[in-house]
Amino acid sequence: MSVFTVADLRDHPAESILAHVPGTLALWRKRARDRAELTKITARDARDLGLDPGVLAFEASKPFWQA
Repeated sequence: MSVFTVADLRDHPAESILAHVPGTLALWRKRARDRAELTKITARDARDLGLDPGVLAFEASKPFWQA
């Protein structure tokens, strides 16, 4: 994941930072799709897979920009 700090902005030209934008957007789209899929898993199916339904709900509720 790309996380930028003030130091990144100071130490690198804008072209360098802009080069990360397509990858970051692709990662965010993937997270959004994956989290949408998590909402489709029922509690029973989650338990069958050995997963805690509460953990799935927590992960699905996270915003796409958050790891």
